[in-house]
Amino acid sequence: QVQLVESGGGLVQPGGSLRLACSASGTIFNVVYMGWYRQAPGKERELVAIIFSSAGTTNYADFVKCRFTSSRDNAKNTMYLQMNDLQSEDTAVYYCSAYARLRQYWGQGTQVTVSA
Repeated sequence: QVQLVESGGGLVQPGGSLRLACSASGTIFNVVYMGWYRQAPGKERELVAIIFSSAGTTNYADFVKCRFTSSRDNAKNTMYLQMNDLQSEDTAVYYCSAYARLRQYWGQGTQVTVSA
């Protein structure tokens, strides 16, 4: 079992920044990758960024456009998503996810609202 808890969401003005954190606990040594997803109202959940554990590489969705950076602090079992130049279309619930032992785990999500 892997437990994931997101934090750091909130209300921010267009052009602003937020940093999300995802704290992982449980059987995390089997995690193949961890990722950030988001779901806007009326839309399907989409991938934002994914970090592969073995290679240490990170892939981003095209819409990120160098505005977001995801990182992991293995000592703290925490993954971060630094989001800069946020726009209204970035408004969504952001979810942390981990894939381990053929199972996808999800956090409860954190709301990010970009509005003037």
